[in-house]
Amino acid sequence: MTAPLVSVILACRNPGARLQAAVASIQQQPGHDIEIVIVDGASTDGTREWLQAHGTKVGPWISAPDRGVYDAMNKGVGLAGGTWLLFMGADDELKADALTGIRAQLTTLSGKLAVGEITYTDGRVWPAPKKPNVLYRNFLHHQACFYHRSLFADRLYDLSCPIQADYEFNLHLWRSGIRPVPLQIRIASCAPGGLSDGGSWANYRDEIRARHLHFPAWQCLIWDAGSLARYLRKQIVRRFSSHG
Repeated sequence: MTAPLVSVILACRNPGARLQAAVASIQQQPGHDIEIVIVDGASTDGTREWLQAHGTKVGPWISAPDRGVYDAMNKGVGLAGGTWLLFMGADDELKADALTGIRAQLTTLSGKLAVGEITYTDGRVWPAPKKPNVLYRNFLHHQACFYHRSLFADRLYDLSCPIQADYEFNLHLWRSGIRPVPLQIRIASCAPGGLSDGGSWANYRDEIRARHLHFPAWQCLIWDAGSLARYLRKQIVRRFSSHG
């Protein structure tokens, strides 16, 4: 059998009906070269039962305990058969016809990493970066990134960065000479408040750790201070908003 062009790896735990909406957004993409891989973290909300009933209409899936979302994604890489890998969560949905405009570009792309745009349901837009500042923060939005599966041949997501492992992986690729090819196509719609969008100190701490795994401390100093400033700013905004 011909390998699918794209494997969409969807990691979840107790997603409820959101999983069905995410899956539907993938299944509605035209064409037959898209594989859906679902890695469920031993949900207790009926997800496993839904997968048992509908798994033949989806693709490879597993429901078992894991060590966090990136462990689930690593399992998904092992299950996936596609040439290109796209990672999603149950709170995400592909834009209608998102993959229609990207097929030709993926099949002719000379590089191994392509990134489009995403929108948040609160109206924010995360564009594809043309000249990314890789030390500022994660410069690629995970749900808009198409990774050639060969990029995972030698290493997977680093579980020592439980919230920012995709940033750490992107830095690894950057340091290895892999440059993202920007695509002016909106790929997905994402709900706000995810792991890396929630404003917790653990997220910013992980961001700092990811930098230090790839750059010397002196080079990270100003950007580490920026991470702290962004964290404090978000806390102040939230405090005033709660009193408003």
